[in-house]
Amino acid sequence: MNSNGKPTYGDGHRRALRRRPGRARRPFAASAGVVLAIAGAVHSAPGASAAPVAAGEHTEASAVSQVTLRIGDQAGTGAESLLKAAGLLSQLPFKVSWADFPSGPPMLQAMGAGAIDVGGVGDAPPVFAAAGGASIAVVGATENGPNSAALVVPRGSPIQSISQLRGKTIAVAQGSSADYHLLTVLNKAGLSVHQVTLDYLQPAEGLAALESGQVDAWDIWTPYIEEVVAEHGARVLVNGNGFGSKYSFVVASRAALDNSAKAAAISDYLVELDKAYLWEKLHTNAWATNWAQGTGLSLSIMDQATKDESITPVPITSAVVTAEQGLVNAFYAAGLIPKKFNFVDYSFEGFNADVAKASQ
Repeated sequence: MNSNGKPTYGDGHRRALRRRPGRARRPFAASAGVVLAIAGAVHSAPGASAAPVAAGEHTEASAVSQVTLRIGDQAGTGAESLLKAAGLLSQLPFKVSWADFPSGPPMLQAMGAGAIDVGGVGDAPPVFAAAGGASIAVVGATENGPNSAALVVPRGSPIQSISQLRGKTIAVAQGSSADYHLLTVLNKAGLSVHQVTLDYLQPAEGLAALESGQVDAWDIWTPYIEEVVAEHGARVLVNGNGFGSKYSFVVASRAALDNSAKAAAISDYLVELDKAYLWEKLHTNAWATNWAQGTGLSLSIMDQATKDESITPVPITSAVVTAEQGLVNAFYAAGLIPKKFNFVDYSFEGFNADVAKASQ
């Protein structure tokens, strides 16, 4: 996958992030020049005292209906596809502009530049974005199954244990949930990131590198895990059991949260998205079929991916914030982020009631 948020599949590479059918979408260009512009556009994040509008609770429905919420999406979250499959896409009481990204970090770069309002990412992207000064907050959370993260080695690899990765080259998307998963895997084996070579690649590039033998291992998430195992004979060296974090997040820009109409739209979005996650648990076959159409992967692969991701909406509690603080501390200790900070300043609990609303 290239940096513009759309797949490029040279050398016969697959289409794991092919454009999903349905509503028109726009790619976000994240070229080197744009990333530099993003860095200049990011504002210092406000402290805990600068709270967003409280869920837009006093905003009239007519105002929300006029909002165009700019939502970031990626194949790993598949928010648009999931809402459509659950019959909830048409229930959103606001207009939507969808933007595709290859992973969470470029999505939050775009958010920092003011290009999108809200989007779903893994556990690490908010930490890297906050460390870079982005004005964001996590506003929704989910727990994910342990099989939704894995470190894989190619078919026929002699590597049987984590300790054998010393001196090896490992592909991973920088600042992604896989980055933290890999860090915990290495640390628990007594290795540091300085004892391996990290090849920072977006998912499609990582798959190609593993196939070609350019890297010895690849840390990645669902549905790439299921794809590389089923279609390329890769072997899971370790999954998420005891490694990484179980949380993923919906992140919003502070600018969107400070706009009462957009804050209300984000609240409505979280309710419908959580409804879709609950629908998925009861309709795994239907979701696998729809997700397969969206990714271009086979139904058997997406059926397994659906089982492995096992998403459950949860409120943003002190336990969730503490878990994210653990990422901050670990990345800082490893020298992977420039500063240590309090993650509570980048979390917002004002939408927690939306989790319960989704099940009503």
